[in-house]
Parts: sequence; C-alpha cells; structure tokens
Amino acid sequence: MSYSREHKRGKLPPAIEKNDKLAYILIFAVSIIVFVAVAFLSRIELNINLGFDKHIFARFNALINTFVALLLLGALFAVKDKRYRTHKKLMLWAIGFSVMFLVSYICHHLFTGETSYGGSGLVKIVYYFILITHIILAGLILPFILFTAYRGLTAEFHKHKKLARITWPLWLYVAVTGVIVFLMISPYYS
Repeated sequence: MSYSREHKRGKLPPAIEKNDKLAYILIFAVSIIVFVAVAFLSRIELNINLGFDKHIFARFNALINTFVALLLLGALFAVKDKRYRTHKKLMLWAIGFSVMFLVSYICHHLFTGETSYGGSGLVKIVYYFILITHIILAGLILPFILFTAYRGLTAEFHKHKKLARITWPLWLYVAVTGVIVFLMISPYYS
C-alpha cells in the first residue's frame, strides 16, 4: 500500500487474529517467566574466564537502550505523521532490541555479579533514585509492552492508543535511564 493510501485510510489491517484469552495467558506467562528468570539469574555469578572484558555486556546494554530510545522516538514521530507502517516496523524493532537487551543483561549479571556505586553526596542520591525507578519500571513494563503490541497487531487501535499513552513514556524512561545508570556506574567496574 502506498504512503498516500495508508495516510488516507489511517489504519493497517490486523497482522494477527484476535484471541484475547490466549493473548492474556501468553502475555502473563511470558512476563512472569522473564521476571522470575531475571530475579533468579541476577543472584547467580558464574566465575568463568571468558577471555574478554565481561563488562562488554554492560556497554552493549547501554548501546541497545540507546537504540530502543531512538526507535521509540522515531515511532512516535511516525505515528504522529500518520505513517503507520513505519510506526509498526520501528516498534517491532524496539521489541526485538529489548529481547537482545534482556539476554545481554542476564549475561552481564551472570558473569560479573553486582557492582557497588562509589559516588557520594547528592550524586549518590540521584544515582539511587534513577536506579530504583529504573528497576521498578523495567520489572513492570513488559506486560504493558506486550499488551500494547497485541492491540496494535490485532488492529484494535483505540485500545492500542490508550495503552500506548501509558506504555510509551514508561518504556522510554526505562531505556534512557538504563543508559544513565550505565554511565554513572561504569567508572566503578573493576
């Protein structure tokens, strides 16, 4: 479909068949499994010599979060300009990069363990505020992302838009604060 026809219609056809019961089960199952896996695996440290700097995963995570933030911004501009196919592609890329982030995040914590923040004073308070809000929202955002994507892929655009008004800014916050946390903690990697 050409840009002008897409622009005039204002909608894309459903990409998947609507099945709310199955969607709820899958979204909640995936969200719980990911949450439990991250919580469990972040407490395990594998003392393995990988032959390279293990904090490369943290750098990769910051790069991925940067890409996710840029994709989210691009998707916002695309939908505001009624370029719905572009919006859909950018959002699916953002989800794909977020999956890559999750794998890399788990690897980083498996191979490096925890790093203590070495700053002090007001900077330390700011760091922990950003870190705590980042962790809480990162733990809560996955089902929102999946439900928002589901509503968009089933062409339920009214519900999609309503959810996106909550999901998008929280997801952007998580992506941006992920980069900020990396920049603030990386000087203390041993």
